Order: sequence, then structure tokens, then C-alpha cells
Amino acid sequence: MKPAAAGSAGAETATSIRDAVRTGRRSAVDVCGHYLDRIAEGNGRWNALTAVFRDEALTRAAEIDRRRNEWRDRPLLGVPITIKDVICTRGQPTTAASRILAGFRPPYEATVATRLREAGAIVVGKTNCDEFAMGSSTEHSAYGPSRNPWDRERTPGGSSGGAAASVAAALAPVAIGSDTGGSIRQPAAFCGIVGLKPTYGRVSRYGLLAFASSLDQIGPLTQTVRDAALVLGVLAGRDPRDATSVEAPVDDYTAALTGEATGLRVGVPRALLESGDAGIDDEVLAAFRQALDAMQAAGATLVDIDLPHAEYAVPVYYLVAPAEASSNLARYDGVRYGARCGVADDEANGGSPISTMYDRTRDAGFGPEVKRRIMLGTYALSAGYYDAYYRRAQRVRSLIRRDYDIAFDEAGGSGVDAVAMPTTPSPAFRLGEHLQEPLAMYLGDVFTVSANLTGLPAISVPAGFTGEGLPVGLQLVGRAFDEATLLRLGDACESTVAGSRRRPDRAGE
Repeated sequence: MKPAAAGSAGAETATSIRDAVRTGRRSAVDVCGHYLDRIAEGNGRWNALTAVFRDEALTRAAEIDRRRNEWRDRPLLGVPITIKDVICTRGQPTTAASRILAGFRPPYEATVATRLREAGAIVVGKTNCDEFAMGSSTEHSAYGPSRNPWDRERTPGGSSGGAAASVAAALAPVAIGSDTGGSIRQPAAFCGIVGLKPTYGRVSRYGLLAFASSLDQIGPLTQTVRDAALVLGVLAGRDPRDATSVEAPVDDYTAALTGEATGLRVGVPRALLESGDAGIDDEVLAAFRQALDAMQAAGATLVDIDLPHAEYAVPVYYLVAPAEASSNLARYDGVRYGARCGVADDEANGGSPISTMYDRTRDAGFGPEVKRRIMLGTYALSAGYYDAYYRRAQRVRSLIRRDYDIAFDEAGGSGVDAVAMPTTPSPAFRLGEHLQEPLAMYLGDVFTVSANLTGLPAISVPAGFTGEGLPVGLQLVGRAFDEATLLRLGDACESTVAGSRRRPDRAGE
């Protein structure tokens, strides 16, 4: 299928919707109804959402209209938002796109969902994803794959592929995703939108169905950098229900957006990018270089840096993340919640009925990618292999973090404010292209996993297009808790990179 032509840059933003609802130029009910109608018309084409909350959303919109004067200062007043299906919303389906959680409706809500509602947002539905966020294409979903609005035969990325597709296809102006190894940034790059992974500890993980607890982070996918800044200001902050969230000042992120980058130093790991080992597509590299030129035009200074241990990031990640997953997913046993595969009350199979129920439930409930990662993680943690694999991976993880610390250090290092690289080594690939080659899929995370291993913030912003019209993303990695600088740089790129606000032409839907 031929990729979609680029459409206009007129897609609504969260900021414009909020301002229109605040002033009464538009009613929240009209806005919400418009997006619900778009979902009803387009979701069959993109398979972006797994559940739609039409009645609840319209009821919420009507309440906002009634209380508009009272709630005028709420930063997301009347903004429709989708939430990834690994983030709990009270009483609403939350399945992690897995058969093992079919029908699960949590009795509690994630902190991020609560903060969005308090900010005036309207949750219109849950978005499709790779099962338990384990994947890079949204093909590992019990609901089937999502599709890229630029080309239906290609992946929107993963694991937050449905979230990215919902924004790119204008089914919602904002989506909330999770990022364990690039699951916000890679789909954002593939779909030509903005995706932000905050610093580990910046946003509460309470209510997130855990994949790898030392790597997971929640963040926004948006049409613009300004919207990402607006949403981060709502999500960020200490949460006593999440012991990993940090008591750190929350900046006024929108105030940091000046449209220029004067005085900022951007590190470029040229040896990593130009060695040939990263497998970067020529058109992706060309778009990346143009984005570097745009940052210079906006006032930034480019500095060559070295990240000597970056080449080990993928193998380290695929030891650490599966190890944590094997522990986190042990709770899905068919006893307390979710699906259960019962057995006859006998021991003819040579095992106890309860252990057989565990085995059958997990075998039927988990998909092949989740099983693969559980087995990898269990092996890495097993007696006799722990030191050789998991412990060694954690040591190299520390070296990767030290490389970034040196790059950011003004006294003994390069003193850069951010590190730039392509978000992905290639544009969106075709559905099914890597499904039987998990290693090829894993290698696509070469530029994104380091930010999770180090806990640093990272953003993907549109950086141009290939000759076929497929989007390319620029990734910027920053100092811990310095999202303001990343957003400023991203805003400068958005202001100077040609076509950064282009969206797929949906006229033929």
C-alpha cells in the first residue's frame, strides 16, 4: 500500500481545545462528540483503541460545560485523551492487551489517570499495545495489530502503537503511554508525532501494570511539543503511593518553550552513528543531519561526544527487562483475578490440581512474546547463570549511565545539555516483517533503551520524511529531571524543521 500523502498542519492541539472550551467558543460536549465520532468512524481502520467510554466521556463533558466558570483554570479543560491499556482506570477494562486479563476491571485508578481528570481532561478510551508492553510493533496484542495512519500496511510501532496511532489519526489530541525501552518514543517517530519519556521517578507509576519496574515510565504522546509540556506539567510530581517517585520541583514546562536554542550545547555521538554497526537507514541518517542543522539554525552548538558503552545497551536491556518481567508476571496465576483455566480435581496428570491450573492458565493466557521474555528472564536469574548474565548486565548498565554523566559534566566532560541521535534506525517497517525474527525487532531499540537503563528523560520529535513519505524521528536525551531543556530543544526543532507539523492525509478514509 502506498504511504499516505502529507496532509495539512491543522490538526487540533490540546492547547487550542483547552483555550476554546475555557472561553466558551466551543462546548466540551461538542469537542468530545467530535472525537468520539472520529473513533467510531476510524478505529476499525487503525485498530488503535481497545475500549471506548462513550457514555462516561459525554457525561463528563456535560459536567465540564456546567462547571466551566468554576473549572476555568484547569490546564486540560475539555481535552479528550486516550490511555494505554496497561494503565488502570477504575471500573473500566484494563487488560494489557492480554487474554490473561480478559474482563479485568480494576477497583482502583492510576495516579496519572486521577491527575488527568482533576486537570479537566476527558478519558475517551484505552489504546491497543503489545501484550504487557512487550514488543515494538503492537503485533503482540490479543486484539490484533494496530496500523500506522501513514500506511496501513506498516506498524505504528510499539508497545504504545495504539496510542501513537490514535494521535496521528486524530482520534484524540493526546494519548498517555508507557515506555520501558522506547515504547513511547519509537511509536512517536513512526507516526510523525511527539513522544516524551520523563525521568524515572518524575511521574508516578502507581496503577501501571508492571513490565520491568526499574525501567517503566509513563509519558505523553502529542501533536506538538507544547502539548507535551502541558501534559507533563499535569502528570509530574511526587506520589506517596509510588516509592520510586521523587520529591523534585516541577517546572513550568510551557514557559521553557522559547522557539530557539541559543546557548544550548547538543552532544552528537558520531562514532556510534557513523560506524555502520547501528544499521541506520540512509534516509533516516539524512533526516537526522538535517535536524542537527535545524538545531544549529535555532542557536544550539553541536559537540562531538563519545558513548563507548552504548553498543552494549540492547543486550543489557534484554537481560534486565526480561528478568524483571519474569518476577512481575508471576502474580498472574488465575487465582486472584483475570482468566483461569480450571482442571478436574484429580492427580492423573502427575501434578496437583492447583499447579496444573497455574500451568494451563499461563499457557493459554500469555502470548508467545511474553512467554519468550519470561523464559529469558527466568534463565538469566537462575542459579549458576545469575552472575554470568544478570549481575554482569547491571554492571554494564552502570557504565552506560557513567558515559552520559561524563557527557553532561561541565567540569570533566563535554558539558552538553542534551544528546541527539535518531529515535530509530529505520522508518516504520511492514506488519509481519520482523514477527518471526525477534532479534531483528529487538535491534530496532538500539537508540532508545539507554534512556531507560539510565533513567534519563528523552523526547522524540518529528525530523522529516523518507522519500516514500514515512516519518523520521529525532531523539534528544537530557539530564535527570531537566525535561524543561529537552522540551525547549524539541520546540526549537519543531519551529525550524521543515514539515514537522505535517500529518497524514486522511481525506481518503
